[in-house]
Amino acid sequence: MNGGSLLSDHTRSEIDRWVAKFPEGRQRSALLSALQVVQHENKGYLTRDIMDAVAEYLKLQPIEVYEVATFYSMFETKPVGRHSISVCTNISCMLRGADDIVSHLEQRLGIKLGESSDDGKFYLKVEEECLAACCGAPMMMVDHHYIENLDIKTVDQILNDLETNND
Repeated sequence: MNGGSLLSDHTRSEIDRWVAKFPEGRQRSALLSALQVVQHENKGYLTRDIMDAVAEYLKLQPIEVYEVATFYSMFETKPVGRHSISVCTNISCMLRGADDIVSHLEQRLGIKLGESSDDGKFYLKVEEECLAACCGAPMMMVDHHYIENLDIKTVDQILNDLETNND
């Protein structure tokens, strides 16, 4: 693979690990994972320069990377809070209290859906239609990790843990 001076050794190593899972010449198949790695390393969002570095490293056209980064809701292309929180508000989750979870998060964090906290620690994504975990409703995703069967106490514990985490 090519350079990509904006990509750390760790990031290149992670991307290489994903590329190795696919047949030779199919490095585009590792693009989603590569973008997740670089987004995490860049405090939760992708810049054009970083996307260009990924394109160069994977030997892709920059537009191929931009298309993926702007299509999927898991990627952010503007600065947001460090920890991304998505609450499923589809019918299964809504019937089991998702609206109360959203209200509690907004009150506790002092932000509305689509906003980041003033300290840059949290980003409360706009409502998610479905996160495909109906059997564990209500649920949310925090930094792309599913947390199911939520209640206010569990949400508070998750936030407390994230507030004391120094990453």
